[in-house]
Amino acid sequence: MPPSSLREVKLAFVGFDGRSHTGKMIVNAAVTEAVIKVFRTLYHARFPIRRMDPVDAFHGSDEKSMAADNTSAFNCRYAVAKGPPTWSMHAYGDAIDVNTVENPYFEPGHSVQPPAGSAFADRTDHRPGMAYPGGALVEAFAAISWGWGGYWTGPDYQHFSTNGR
Repeated sequence: MPPSSLREVKLAFVGFDGRSHTGKMIVNAAVTEAVIKVFRTLYHARFPIRRMDPVDAFHGSDEKSMAADNTSAFNCRYAVAKGPPTWSMHAYGDAIDVNTVENPYFEPGHSVQPPAGSAFADRTDHRPGMAYPGGALVEAFAAISWGWGGYWTGPDYQHFSTNGR
C-alpha cells in the first residue's frame, strides 16, 4: 500500500477513565469516512478505548502494540495464517484492532495474544471495552458492513476488516 493511499485520522474516544481523549489512526483513504462513523458511534455510546496510536509508536511491532492495549489500523505485515505468506488486511489499512487486551486473539492450538488477554477468555462475562455479538463495538462495525474476527474458528476478537478476513 503506497503511503499516498493512506490517511491519518484524528479521532475522539472515551477512555476507561470516562473522559474524552484524542487518538490517531492510519487507514486506507477509501475507508476514512466509514471509520469516522464507527468511532463517532462508539464515542456517543461511551464505549471505552484504552489508547489509540499508530503502530509506528511501537516501531511496527504488533506484539508491543497489542501488549499496550492499543487500538490501531495500518501495519505493513503479513497475515497470521497457515500457508504461504499473504499480506494482512492491516497492510492495506483496511482492518482495525480494538482494545487488544480486552479482545484477544486465540491462536489455534497455541496461546492467547496478547498474554494479558487471558483474563478476558470468558466471553460471556461482558466487561467494558469488550467486543461481543449485539454489543456496541460489533454493532458499530456491522453498520458499515465490516466483518469481525470474533466469529472465526480461532477467534480474533479485536479484529474488524472490510472483507471479514
